[in-house]
Amino acid sequence: MPDFPFSVLLSPETGIPEQYDNHIQRRLTDLHGQFSNQEAYEAALAGENRMLYEVFELSRPHTPGELLTGVSVIYPGLIGEEFVMTKGHFHEVLETAECYYCLQGEGAMVMENPEGDCEVVPMPEGSILYIPPRWAHRAVNTSLEEKLVFLFIYPAHSGHDYGTIESQGFRKLVLYRDGEVIVVDNPRWSAGKSE
Repeated sequence: MPDFPFSVLLSPETGIPEQYDNHIQRRLTDLHGQFSNQEAYEAALAGENRMLYEVFELSRPHTPGELLTGVSVIYPGLIGEEFVMTKGHFHEVLETAECYYCLQGEGAMVMENPEGDCEVVPMPEGSILYIPPRWAHRAVNTSLEEKLVFLFIYPAHSGHDYGTIESQGFRKLVLYRDGEVIVVDNPRWSAGKSE
């Protein structure tokens, strides 16, 4: 992208930018160990290594003062009782925030900080979500039929720490049980690490 002002159109049908620099695809195998029901995960994987979500990013230099932006698309579905979700991460630079704007669908953002505070915030279409510095975050598509599409903006030098979440998970899970979306404690969470 050039070092002068620019604009990019989002498709009115899909929410995806008409131009982007980086396209990330995450499939079932990319979230190995992240779903609470490993038997359901293995059964789903035996059927197809299906696409869970995609990221369409506009590149900028990874330096202070720059902002990275793009659009994420999370596909609908369940693994056991758990909704399709992103890997989730802290920022490598903990003292950096992020904003999301929900373009289509409905979801929830699972968040926690290193001190153990947890929040699960709904993401209805048209909502803006602010993620403060120091908070790990994972987006969850709480629809069984529609894609969750959202715009993200964060400081370009933030970086991503996926490893912490891969090793310990989140303290809360978003499930579909008896026809309702519920939030429960992660039973695999123990002393700061998922087993």
